[in-house]
Amino acid sequence: MDFKKILDNYICKACILSVEKFPDGKYGNIRAVAGNRAHIEEVKLQTGKDFTENDLYTKYLPKSLNFEDYCYRSAILHQTHHSYIEIFEGAQWLEMYFLPIKSDEENIGYCLYTYSVTHRVDTAIMTDVPPDVSKAVLDSCIKLHGTKDFKETINEVIKDIRDICQARRCCVILVDEEARESLVLADSLQEDYIAKRTGEMMNKGFYTTVEGWKDTMAGSSSLIVKNEQDRLIIKERNPVWYEALNRNTVETLVLFKLQYNDKLIGYIWASNFAVENVMKIKGVLELTSFFIASRIANYQLLTKLEKMSIMDALTGTKNRNAMNNRITEFDNPAYIYPQSIGVIFADLNGLKKTNDCLGHAAGDRMLKKCGAMLQQVFVDEDIYRAGGDEFMIICMNVTEDEIKEKIAQLRKICDADKDVNFALGWCYETEKIDIRECMSLADRRMYEDKEEYYKKYPEKKYR
Repeated sequence: MDFKKILDNYICKACILSVEKFPDGKYGNIRAVAGNRAHIEEVKLQTGKDFTENDLYTKYLPKSLNFEDYCYRSAILHQTHHSYIEIFEGAQWLEMYFLPIKSDEENIGYCLYTYSVTHRVDTAIMTDVPPDVSKAVLDSCIKLHGTKDFKETINEVIKDIRDICQARRCCVILVDEEARESLVLADSLQEDYIAKRTGEMMNKGFYTTVEGWKDTMAGSSSLIVKNEQDRLIIKERNPVWYEALNRNTVETLVLFKLQYNDKLIGYIWASNFAVENVMKIKGVLELTSFFIASRIANYQLLTKLEKMSIMDALTGTKNRNAMNNRITEFDNPAYIYPQSIGVIFADLNGLKKTNDCLGHAAGDRMLKKCGAMLQQVFVDEDIYRAGGDEFMIICMNVTEDEIKEKIAQLRKICDADKDVNFALGWCYETEKIDIRECMSLADRRMYEDKEEYYKKYPEKKYR
């Protein structure tokens, strides 16, 4: 076949790809058998390599299951395809067309591959999803606009997307690469499907698996797994994830990155759907990822700002603003009082001397250590930094013995540390709880404890 004659009619970048076909329906090597002048010049520009006929396509492009799927569908199944994909980690986008070419060879199929390269995404051509499906995706995702309960709504949206995909599971997982953490934001499962790992379980130790997805996707924005051949490639690239897929009997999968302003914020995937729908699923998730990525990024920003408004950045405890808001709750006539309450004041001894003699950086280190100690002891309680060196802890529905035990535990930790010592005062009430009276009594007892400390160690008193 005279491939050069075919290619000479194309002004745009174009090449002929061959796909090796096996009797069991799987495919083998995919090669670029010929290219026109525009393609040859593009290869040289992008890779610095000279184009040579019949080389494996991976000489010029990252290995991609998506790209291989398009080649197979066009060359072997004689389907036409159009796609728009990200390559080289967002550095470039390819708009691609695959057209089948008649082959006289029994075990080799051919397709014409034409493409254009851009450095910016064009959302108008991102997907080929049918209008009715696009409308269904839009109608679902638009629920996120102005919602008062983002988490509840995103779960509703993901259920809608799973229904559109007719998948057994659809999930959104957030990623914090700096903190090396992942968190399941939304997870929708078919009623009769019991996953080996629930969303809650995936929040613990799952990041090591998620971390490997980037390499598994080989620079692409998405990953398609539709048969055993694709799963074996996953096994080669990411054996840990391969085993997890097997445990959860995942047979088909489409995975998409969620990105905002070129930053990875998470992933969305659908699994176990009819393989003949794989291209539809890809289009649905591509469209969904585009709509929800910005909403998720906005939610994360608002959550971060909300956290900053109530957290003390130095010690990791809640701040005075949060403490005041908590106390105000007790003034609400509709407030449901706990059965018991314990209020503890903990004042750091010797901070002024540390600041004056060793510097404020040393004082800050001491305060950080204080916050860590308090959080180590009062794991389930609210801890507030009430002032410069003063902390308040509120314990709800606990016994008086539990309060005493925690105070003893804190003193034991301080004795072992040597550098940190707290003056402690506490109050415990079970009837007619008045939070302000509890605070006042605990505060007085804390100052009494501080005076006793300085009587015992007068050399540590510093004015």
